Amino acid sequence: MEKETFLLIGLGNPGLNYRGTRHNCGFEVIDRLSQKLNAPLVKNHCQAKVAEIHTGQQRLVLCQPQTFMNLSGESVSELIHWYKCPLDHILVIYDDVDLPTGQLRLRKSGSSGTHNGMRSVLAHIPSGAFPRLRIGIGKQPEGWDIIDWVLGKPLSREELECLQLAFDRACECALDFVHSGIEHAMQSANRNP
Repeated sequence: MEKETFLLIGLGNPGLNYRGTRHNCGFEVIDRLSQKLNAPLVKNHCQAKVAEIHTGQQRLVLCQPQTFMNLSGESVSELIHWYKCPLDHILVIYDDVDLPTGQLRLRKSGSSGTHNGMRSVLAHIPSGAFPRLRIGIGKQPEGWDIIDWVLGKPLSREELECLQLAFDRACECALDFVHSGIEHAMQSANRNP
């Protein structure tokens, strides 16, 4: 019997300069899942860093596109094609300035909003009907340019701790999505503390 494949795709920018920035929330979650599942992201495949985990009847693929955020769709579409993964078995994880810092929002489908990475994904995939998990980073303060905000690092210990907790919850949510389905995962993810 063929294994069910799930793709967990975190959006971000590759390189040390971007590590720890608000725009790399998706990468942060995938890094944590990689550690939690003892599955190093060592394979370079479909313009992404990839780790595959085989458990029972499931194959779980952790992915970090290496195309830079604004071209994320190129890698995501290659990954979907290569793994022959149905859209409802994909979870794209990314930051969102329209949600308060640390808040999660899991949806079955939707638009790209103001997010250029998701705009690229939707431009390369024929349907927006795939689950996505957004992690709130809050609106930029008055006088800040949005690019400086998303590419910046947390300004306070409180902001950093809030995001760290959100990353942990996002990991739980992603695994809940794989093991128990989108409806179950939405109940816990969207009930924010």
